[in-house]
Amino acid sequence: MKYILSPLFAIITTLLLTWLTLSNPTLLQVIDLKIADQLIVQEKEPVNDVVLIDISEKTLEVHGQYPLPRDIYGDLIVRLREANAGVIVFNISFPEEDRTGMDEMFTSVLGQGVILSHFPSNKAQNRSAYSTAIVQVGNNALDYIYNYPGIAANLEKYENVATGIGIANTLPEIDGVVRRLPMLAGVGDDLYPSIVLEIFKAYSGSNTFQVKSNDFGVTAVRVKGFPTIKTDPSSRIWMNPNYVFKRYDLVKELPDLQGATVFIGVTAEGVSNPVPTASGAVYGHDVTARSFASVKNRYNIITHPLEEFTKLIGILALGLAIVLLSYIRFGWVISISMTGALIYLPVYFFNTYMQLYITSIQGLMGIIVFAHVYGVKYGQEYFEKMKIKKQFAGYTSPEVVLMLQNNPEIVKNGIKKEVSIVFSDLRGFTPLGESFGDDVKGLTQVMNSYMDAISEPVIDANGMIIKYIGDASMHIHNAPMDDPDHPKTAVQTGLNMLKAVDKFNEDLMSQGKPEIGMGAGINSGLGYIGEMGSTKRHAYDILGDAVSTAARIESKCKEYGCLLLVGGDTYKHTRNDFFYLKVDDLAVKGKTVGIEIYTVLDIKLDKYPGAKHLHEDMHVHYRKQNFDKAIEACNDLMECFDGQMKGYYSMWIERCEFQKTQTLPKDWDGVFIATSK
Repeated sequence: MKYILSPLFAIITTLLLTWLTLSNPTLLQVIDLKIADQLIVQEKEPVNDVVLIDISEKTLEVHGQYPLPRDIYGDLIVRLREANAGVIVFNISFPEEDRTGMDEMFTSVLGQGVILSHFPSNKAQNRSAYSTAIVQVGNNALDYIYNYPGIAANLEKYENVATGIGIANTLPEIDGVVRRLPMLAGVGDDLYPSIVLEIFKAYSGSNTFQVKSNDFGVTAVRVKGFPTIKTDPSSRIWMNPNYVFKRYDLVKELPDLQGATVFIGVTAEGVSNPVPTASGAVYGHDVTARSFASVKNRYNIITHPLEEFTKLIGILALGLAIVLLSYIRFGWVISISMTGALIYLPVYFFNTYMQLYITSIQGLMGIIVFAHVYGVKYGQEYFEKMKIKKQFAGYTSPEVVLMLQNNPEIVKNGIKKEVSIVFSDLRGFTPLGESFGDDVKGLTQVMNSYMDAISEPVIDANGMIIKYIGDASMHIHNAPMDDPDHPKTAVQTGLNMLKAVDKFNEDLMSQGKPEIGMGAGINSGLGYIGEMGSTKRHAYDILGDAVSTAARIESKCKEYGCLLLVGGDTYKHTRNDFFYLKVDDLAVKGKTVGIEIYTVLDIKLDKYPGAKHLHEDMHVHYRKQNFDKAIEACNDLMECFDGQMKGYYSMWIERCEFQKTQTLPKDWDGVFIATSK
């Protein structure tokens, strides 16, 4: 089954993962981003050359309602310059005239390192009066970046004097969390820079910057005098969420800022909403500051534009791996290593090279490889165990079934072993069958109950029922479960089966039905045990000379008038455990050498010592052809042994009378040669 399911599953898995990679469903995207968060978010990292100015609730308590009069902003710019601030960034838009008439004052202090913000709008509006010279190298960047219908521009008089104006865009990911900030934004046919780029341009004194794009998208943005900023195809850069900055309220006194870049934004509750990030919610000017600091400090997380292609190659390799590892003995060990590697490699590349190859497909690949290989191995074992359970559950004890489940090779490969074989056969079926007349169902139920009754002692002794043959049964001991004392177990089980028949008869006669009997033969010897039969139909069975001998011993029970006959090998191992009487020296059909057979009686060992000695003398007389003395002994023994041997002694008297009429050779050994099975 494995040889079929493994390649089939590999094909299905490969197709599924290919579809997942190409479709990139929302769930996988979110998982990818959460994985990135775990890699990126680390200990807080202070940044001393970036400062935040908050317009908080306290600010509004001092200066009144928002928006604040422009002179307050103008005064702030003056104070920041006196504190030796570097570039000053307003993460605030000024689209309307000041309600207090302080536009001229505010305009007068703009410029000289002050940068204003554009905010993208989903409504088509007038474009900004401010423009930046952008040099594009390669493909048109507008084909790859987010394009907005319009921009909420500042007053033209402000834009005319400001050092720079950039897009303030906290574009969230699919899960609503801001992790990356675009360096560019499109509005119609126009390309606009981010605040981050405008800051660098302000520091460099340049009037332009360069954008590089190829067939996969934007690859980099460069401002003269600064290192190239590598981006993803949408022009985004990853911001470091671990940065923390010194921050001051607008109404507070300012220390010496030593050339720090200052970001001004609103934090007052009800005026500005915080922005979700990987390290928690912050405000818009905090996001812009983190993005600027990330670029300035060369926090440059790399993502490969061919990542999707490499995923597909990996998926194809996965399909092959599933097939190969399924056939390797310790493939599940390799699959665990592969799973660990696929999960760890993104961590290694990020920590070592700042290369972010995060994808839930990677982990899914490893998990699927492990699950498949492990599943093929243990799934196959599970079905084998269920097959074994189904095959043997009604034929042996749960302990033996469990042993076979854990060692299925015992069934498949077979074993050569010394065992004790027990054959049993029902006596008195004909009158029982006649008592039911046409009630076949009733007879069937009784026969099933009989088989249950004689099987229970076998199962209790951890024996294995090999087969039911009509009203007969066959079971063995010492296979498949080891039983060093199996001859004794077999004999005791035979006695327990007879007791079960007696109890069964009590119920049978209570229904007005005739009682039945059972004969059983036991022999110990070498057997070949395992699954035997054709490819289409096979069963657990046993072969060997000891098996056929046991069957022929059982067939003589009726003839000898005994219920339980035992072969010589079984007798040798158990003669001190049970009450035995020798029955005959018998050459079963197909054999020329006689074997000793015995009957075992449910009698205490020390009972009838004299009778037992007389029984042995009877056999001696018989072998010496002293038939009259043998007959005399049989008559004396007729009422002994609780009357269980009456039928036997009657048969023996008949045999002696017959032998008296025969001319026997002097070397006659007394062996009875059976002419039937």
